[in-house]
Amino acid sequence: MRCPWCGGEDVKVVDSRSAERGTAIRRRRECRSCRRRFTTFERIEDIGLMVRKRDGSKEPWDRAKLLAGIRKAIVNRPVTEQQVAQIVDRIESRLRRKGPEVSSEQVGLEVLQQLQRLDQVAYMRFASVYKDFQQLTDFERELGILLAKKEPAKTRGR
Repeated sequence: MRCPWCGGEDVKVVDSRSAERGTAIRRRRECRSCRRRFTTFERIEDIGLMVRKRDGSKEPWDRAKLLAGIRKAIVNRPVTEQQVAQIVDRIESRLRRKGPEVSSEQVGLEVLQQLQRLDQVAYMRFASVYKDFQQLTDFERELGILLAKKEPAKTRGR
């Protein structure tokens, strides 16, 4: 590690702390030559994640693409940018645990699962594109499934 002030290589760590919700380590360093202090961050390098498309082709994981799809689904909905960031983090984390390669279907299902909990209108918007709704009956079917999951258990048997 070189000092950003004088370029000296004799640097000591003064303090280390967890940062960014445990995904990084913040280190406070001091140059032994010029005595100036500076901060560095250490992060785990992301594991390359590949997405296998329906046609069999593969492309690198693109977080921005996921964000764009979710943002389209939540237009004019009471969903904050922080909520979007949280579900994208959850989706990405779950997919990374599944391996270095995931299918686009797995990505879509993870998005649907998270949107269903977050906002049902956004869920229906995303589902209509992801599941390629062609007719009104497609919406009715999906809405029926969504409503059945919301119905209290004690009234289902009636």
